[in-house]
Order: sequence, then C-alpha cells, then structure tokens
Amino acid sequence: MKLGPPIAAIVTGGASGLGLATARALISEGVKVALFDRNAQVGPGVAQEIGATYVEVDVMDQASVDSGFAAARAANGQERILVNCAGGGFGGPNKTVARSKEDGAITPYPIENYVRTIELNLIGSFRCIVGSAAGMMTLPPTDDGDRGAIVNTASVAAEDGQIGQVAYTSAKAGIVGMTLNVARDLAAEGIRCNTILPGIFDTPLLGRAKPQVKAALSAMVPFPKRLGMPEEYARLALEMIRNSYFNGEDVRLDGAIRMQPR
Repeated sequence: MKLGPPIAAIVTGGASGLGLATARALISEGVKVALFDRNAQVGPGVAQEIGATYVEVDVMDQASVDSGFAAARAANGQERILVNCAGGGFGGPNKTVARSKEDGAITPYPIENYVRTIELNLIGSFRCIVGSAAGMMTLPPTDDGDRGAIVNTASVAAEDGQIGQVAYTSAKAGIVGMTLNVARDLAAEGIRCNTILPGIFDTPLLGRAKPQVKAALSAMVPFPKRLGMPEEYARLALEMIRNSYFNGEDVRLDGAIRMQPR
C-alpha cells in the first residue's frame, strides 16, 4: 500500500508508547491518523502536538468503539489502516494457583483479572478488527489491490510466557492465533492482517522503572543489549502496511531474546 495524504489510519492505544510512535511514523508519510485512547487527560494534547485526531475510546466497550469509528471517519474519512496497540494486564503477576511460602495457604488465580485481561487485549483487538474491516470493505481497492491493512500487537509472552503471566500470555497468544484466520477470512476483500510480537521495549510502562532494573532487562537481550525503541516497532508496522505480500504473519521483534520461566 502506498502511503500518503489520501490514506487514513486508526491507531488504538495511540496516545503513548508503541501506538504513539506508529502514529508519528504514519503522519510523517502524509497519512491522516486518528488516535483511539481512553486517556482523555493526555490524548488531546498528544494529538494536537503530532497533527492527529484524538477520539476517546475504550476498546473493551462496543458502543465506545462504534462511536469512535464514526468520529474518526467523520474527521478523516474511511480508514485503510488499523494498528492495534491498546493493551495491558490487570492485577499484577499471579500464578494459576499459588501456595504461600509463609503458611502454605492456597490462592487460586483471580478470575476477574483473567477475564479483564482477555477483554482488553484479545477481544478489544478483535472488536476493532471487525469494525475496521467492515468499513474497509466499502472502499475500492488501491492500485496494488489493497483495500486495507491491519497490524496487531501481541508479545513475546505469547510464546515465552513467564511464571505469573498466564492471563497476559493467554491474551497475546490469542492474538497470534487469530492472525492467519483473519487474513484468510479477509483475503477475498483485499484486506491483510499481520501481528508484531515485541520483546522488552522502552515504553511508558518501563519509564517508571529504576535504572538498575532497565539495565538488568537490557542485559537479557542477546543483541543489541538494550531495550527496544518504539520507533523500531513503528518501522516494522509500516513495512507490514506497505508491503502487499506481507500477510498472515506473526513476527517477533525482540533482539533474539527468549524469556526464561522467571
């Protein structure tokens, strides 16, 4: 897909981190970008700074997503690009069932945290895929046959889930698992779907970490021995969008790291 002023895009989780870097990269190519983000304190200012449209959206709520698409399309036209970066976990690390070292008490995983993590990461991504693809199907194909391109964000946790990550791993593995299916479902319509599996990236989530913690995480990466930069994620996302033969793929972006059990 050739990027430029006629193209509109939606980036979920676009007010920070990987989503913000991707939005900046798309805008630098002349693409009109709408940021879906539920952080109404930060989102409008970020959108004004980079020249995007901010829409307050909670991807866990269908009505919010529907109204978000309507608002983005009213501002920028029907999008040909969707980049799903909204995600996270709830409740911190929890084992499937834990035993206390102090008194031997047995604690099952809090199911409500599991459900919310799946809702945000997996169902939220799929909800946006469905809404965006339905709109893309109304467009004529571009010269290279594309009606649209979708990029999802999973995690290396999808393949290397660590102790205490069962909910997050389940959600991200689900995103990986649906990628080829979505690509096949939408192939006849000229809509492509790919997924990036980031490793340890220097995002706002790690911004609060102490320098020694960041140094230890960087040392775990075979090469280069540093945290990933959001701009590196953005460059891969743009390649997936531009390259019309890139379809149905799940690609790790992690400096060759393989996460250990803990």
